[in-house]
Amino acid sequence: MQTDEGTHLAGQPAKGGLPVLAASCLAIFWPGAFIFGFPGVMARHWQQLLQVDRAAIGGTLFFVLAAAGIAMFLTGRLMRKFGPARLTAVSGLLCGLSALLVANAPGITTVYAWAFLVGASSAFIYLPALTVVQAWFSSRRGLVAGLVNMVFALSAAIMAPVFSSGLELYGYRVTAIAAGLTALVAGLAAAPFMKLPAESPELPPVQDSPEVPPATYLSTHQAVRTRNFWFIWLVWVLAGGAGIAMVTLAVPFGLYRGLPPAQAVLLLTAFNLTNGLGRLVSGYLSDFLGRTRTICLAFVMAGAAYLLMPRLQGVAAWSGLAALVGFGFGTQFAVAAPLISECFGMRYFADIFGLLFTGYGFLAGVAGPWFAGVLLDLYPGNFQLVFLSLASFFFISAVLILFTRPQPVSST
Repeated sequence: MQTDEGTHLAGQPAKGGLPVLAASCLAIFWPGAFIFGFPGVMARHWQQLLQVDRAAIGGTLFFVLAAAGIAMFLTGRLMRKFGPARLTAVSGLLCGLSALLVANAPGITTVYAWAFLVGASSAFIYLPALTVVQAWFSSRRGLVAGLVNMVFALSAAIMAPVFSSGLELYGYRVTAIAAGLTALVAGLAAAPFMKLPAESPELPPVQDSPEVPPATYLSTHQAVRTRNFWFIWLVWVLAGGAGIAMVTLAVPFGLYRGLPPAQAVLLLTAFNLTNGLGRLVSGYLSDFLGRTRTICLAFVMAGAAYLLMPRLQGVAAWSGLAALVGFGFGTQFAVAAPLISECFGMRYFADIFGLLFTGYGFLAGVAGPWFAGVLLDLYPGNFQLVFLSLASFFFISAVLILFTRPQPVSST
């Protein structure tokens, strides 16, 4: 198939695909750093400064996910009207300005406002980035989706120690302002490169992967009437909640078990490291092993890690288990995009993805971080109960994903 930019055959991305891939990675770096790294590092500071309990801090991620769910639902339609470049610029503005807002937070309400803006920022770049890279690299959707997802999560593994050092050396306000300005510049610089092949505001007709017959797709209305849709939606709620909960639990668990702050943050770093690097690995493997097998295996490992975490001792063991949870969480994100495109086709991918993401955006924050915070307020220090609950979410999700079949039905 020919495009205005050059050949777009299976295995051969159209000319200009690599700059688009690089811009997608740059634009998504800072929203990922703020979502997965900033709350975990700043939780202790917010709790002491603002005089709030752990449930209130866990609520921060609820607002992140709720905003992401709302914005993701809208992004599919907005991208068709305004294009991915403009949404990328909006993402950069929201991400940067939100950090400037939280730098002077007088109370937890301002922190929640920051969380809401950052969550919206992530949606305005996440779906456009996944859409454009899958359009440019149609036969390697798992690999490129995994790469973008890797940068999204790995950014926190890079930035969490930087946030921690900045907090100690320069204070909270300077650290937040510097991060916000950098995020603003990065998002605006990447925006001009975010385009689809032939610079079309619509998703072009690309060659589907070998697992999916060409020109097969479901409309949004058809998708919501399938078993696949609701199984994936429930997985976003349960596994998404269990995974994101580690962002707020890793450092408090380490501190409770007697680690100094510098070692406790290693648990969060390990989680974010595999949450990032694991996305590239699982995305690549899913191109060969299959989407559902890859996700199921990762969920089983993550659930087992939660069960073992309160039973083992030492920063090395805890970091390793947190890393397994990170791998399971990252795999869900890395493989979800190609799985959804193979279940429902690419024509309405953005709209369907936005609807499915509402399970994660609206309910995962309640099922994971908020619920864990409530349990710890009721039963202080009972991480065994918390981790047992989160492990069960991963195991249930592993069963659900096995019953998901990536076999779209032609709507014509």
